Amino acid sequence: MARAIFGAEASSVFLLDEEADELVFQAVSGQGEEFLVGRRFPAGRGIAGWVATSGEPMVVDDLSSDTSFDRSLAESTAYVPNALMAAPLISESRILGVLEVLDPSPQARSGVRELDLLAMFARQAAAALRVVTPEPVREAEQRAAAGAGVLDGARREDALKLLGSLERLLRGVG
Repeated sequence: MARAIFGAEASSVFLLDEEADELVFQAVSGQGEEFLVGRRFPAGRGIAGWVATSGEPMVVDDLSSDTSFDRSLAESTAYVPNALMAAPLISESRILGVLEVLDPSPQARSGVRELDLLAMFARQAAAALRVVTPEPVREAEQRAAAGAGVLDGARREDALKLLGSLERLLRGVG
């Protein structure tokens, strides 16, 4: 959804694995979607690492001149963006990860309103993630590998309500 909202070439959700101090590609849309999910990198690297550490959203219009951009990390993903927007996924004062939007349209990153929209979208996504994945990333991965990643009735209903609210909210923004 974030990719469509911001007219971006790609979008990623990273979850923070606190035990390993790593960010994990949990969802990818666009460039790299076929091979990046599950890939890990140190939580302190790059812009995603800065956003995860600081808890603050960030927009960078020209990554070629930004010192916090880790070009070697981007090259290892086979997609090097020119611009990006990133926001922390925060729930109950805890950073769960980072939402990144790569190469958003110039209009989508033109001001504070768009950054607020990204932060709001990230808050909604974090709330949905807390319902779907309340335990640490490593435990969630182990459960999924064991085939136990299905939500029970009440949790599934809560997750669907959150996603419905997010969809209504986003359709009202335009």
